[in-house]
Amino acid sequence: MLHIYVDGDSCPVKDEVYKVAKRYGLNVTVVAASWFRVPNESWIRLEVVKETGDLDDADDWIVERIEAGDIVVSEDIILASRCLEKDARALNPRGQVFTPESIGEALATRELMADLREAGAITGGPAPFGKADRSRFLQRLDEIINSVRRGR
Repeated sequence: MLHIYVDGDSCPVKDEVYKVAKRYGLNVTVVAASWFRVPNESWIRLEVVKETGDLDDADDWIVERIEAGDIVVSEDIILASRCLEKDARALNPRGQVFTPESIGEALATRELMADLREAGAITGGPAPFGKADRSRFLQRLDEIINSVRRGR
């Protein structure tokens, strides 16, 4: 059964994921490094991953459990890449869908931006998260769910 995994520590669209998942009757697992409140629903689960000192512990937990056709919501491009390798779907909270065709460019851009930040050429971060991002995310999540259900 289609399952949504949320990389939850700083995800700004958790409530949107819950609404869409409820509409489609899907299970959601929010994976985080620390406890926080999630709705008290049988189909929503919070998984607190105890940190062992490795920053990728939560990512590893998701990758070990995700299956083909499942969806991961994360800003972490490397996690998205790892999930795509398992034939899962991936999108970020701003509605950017990662595909096998687009992930290479996303990884390269990530590396370039890290190098530019390290060199001091870029000092700012991304634009503030806004209504258009939230709307785009909802649209893309709905599209992905329907695509998986149609077997595409």
